[in-house]
Parts: sequence; structure tokens; C-alpha cells
Amino acid sequence: MPLRQQVERALDQSELTVCIDFGGVTVTQAFTDEFIGVLILRRGPSILERLAFKQCSEDVQAIIRFVVSSRIRDYNEGELQPAHA
Repeated sequence: MPLRQQVERALDQSELTVCIDFGGVTVTQAFTDEFIGVLILRRGPSILERLAFKQCSEDVQAIIRFVVSSRIRDYNEGELQPAHA
């Protein structure tokens, strides 16, 4: 099962925070956008309150910040419609 689907399932099954561990994972902007960006577009920026990120290098943190700010802007401006599940 793809990672985003695993996280979505965990979010749906519990009100707890879901921790995403980036240790040992090659992270690109495209990967982060498909993973975190889509979650923001589908569920809104408030989903970030339920996500925790672990073992993020400075580069990974920068990619996450860029994707998050871009997708929050898109969500708030209504430029992109949320993808269907």
C-alpha cells in the first residue's frame, strides 16, 4: 500500500497524531508534493496539526516547508480542486 494511503488510513482510524519518519528515505520535492501536498489539498491545512515529522535533515525540512506553503496557498486560493480519493 502506498505511503500516503497508509497515512490516510491511520488518520481516518484515530484522532491521534501520525508520525512520519523520514530516516533512510530519499526525499524529493515531487515525492513530498505527492505525499504531503495531496493530503493538504484533500483534507485542508489543518491536517498538519495531526502530522509529526521525524528524522528530517535540513534539506528535507526545506522541501517540506516549500511544499506545505505552496499547497496551503493553493488550497486557500481555491486554484486546485481537491483530488478524489
